[in-house]
Amino acid sequence: MGKKSMALTGVLLTATMVTVAGCGGGGSAVTGETAAAPSDPKEVSGEIKVLTHRTDLVQNGVMKKYAAEFNKVYPKVEVSFDGITDYEGEVRIRLNAKSYGDVLGIPGAVAKNDYPKFFAPLGSAKELGAKYRFADKTEVGGKSYGIAQFGTANGFVYNKAVWRKAGITAWPKTPQEFLAGLKAIKDRTGATPYYTNFKDGWPLVQWSANVGAVSCDSQAGNALAGPVSPWKAGGELRTIDTLLHDIVRQGLAEKDPTTTNWETSKALLAEGRIATMMLGSWSITQMQGAATDAGLKAEDIGFMPFPTQKNGTFCATVTSDYQQAVSVHSENKPAARAWIDWFTEKSGYSEREGVVSAVKAAPMPATLKDFVDNDVTFVDRSEARTAAVNDIDEAAEIGLTKQDYRQKLVDTARGAAKGSLEDFFADLDKRWNEAAETAGS
Repeated sequence: MGKKSMALTGVLLTATMVTVAGCGGGGSAVTGETAAAPSDPKEVSGEIKVLTHRTDLVQNGVMKKYAAEFNKVYPKVEVSFDGITDYEGEVRIRLNAKSYGDVLGIPGAVAKNDYPKFFAPLGSAKELGAKYRFADKTEVGGKSYGIAQFGTANGFVYNKAVWRKAGITAWPKTPQEFLAGLKAIKDRTGATPYYTNFKDGWPLVQWSANVGAVSCDSQAGNALAGPVSPWKAGGELRTIDTLLHDIVRQGLAEKDPTTTNWETSKALLAEGRIATMMLGSWSITQMQGAATDAGLKAEDIGFMPFPTQKNGTFCATVTSDYQQAVSVHSENKPAARAWIDWFTEKSGYSEREGVVSAVKAAPMPATLKDFVDNDVTFVDRSEARTAAVNDIDEAAEIGLTKQDYRQKLVDTARGAAKGSLEDFFADLDKRWNEAAETAGS
């Protein structure tokens, strides 16, 4: 995958939402016509265009192969793909002109309450929620407007061989044990214990995805919707951000974070030159691929949960990727819905990519075998109050889904920015609480 748009999968919130102006509505928007699942595949016909941020899969012909398999079930539907590099920016523009295909991933630029202006309802949120993960993320007025393409578990991707060389074979259970493990790697191996990917920035956002893992609470993200001082003592964001700060403060990350490189980091981890990175489980297959390309063992690439436990058990949040939606202006809604259902349930995409299926009944992918074997609790984090939390985050100008505040955290830890960690957290809490008084209600 490797694309920034893919790598941002699973962060705490979708990108800060702002209303996209200019949608004229049209007949479908007025009637709220449901894009219902078709009952007879052979009766579904028409041409549909699918917008995707996976430009790599369009260019290498993989999406065309999926379409060929789809046509074995739906022979009268013609599917074409439009791979978009700057997906968020380009689709936001297209939404104003109504020319945004038939199927698309919902951009973060669309405010949740505006979904009915742009997308056709897919059915009752309650009914879809019984079958799919993350159905509440797109719920407006009791209806869901999108089905997640897939989900991703969150944790640390790591090189098992390096950790073993440092004498560590069990996952750290506390932040202190994790830091001790990184120190052992520094002392006993030639590897950089942790790699921030500071320069590219977006990997720092991945830390936000662990809200819910520390408390093992599916409602942890929703609980931020208020003047709750998220960085107070005992707060999950305080635990998460303190660990990142301490890694850097104790000299356990790369020497100069301003020189990091995401693409290079994959090979460095595969080769054992760096030991650990905070990423979603989507990254596992990329790191394994890098290991294979280097003639190394793919099985040396592992994934570990955030170093906290609840009642003696590790927890890992599972968060959604782009939600697939049907354009409210599509002239072939049954065909568009057929594609979404088939791709989600029958294509095998989740298994091939090593990600979590949106279908609740589906097994976890082989990439998460270690989590399954060690009884890690998977926490499907609710997105019911995402819009309210986003409003507060935007008004506070913090950016839980942006890199800036954690880059400042790293700079504070390494002495490149003035101030203490306590002052840093106190400022975040003050801004959050003040914003919550006027936003997010």
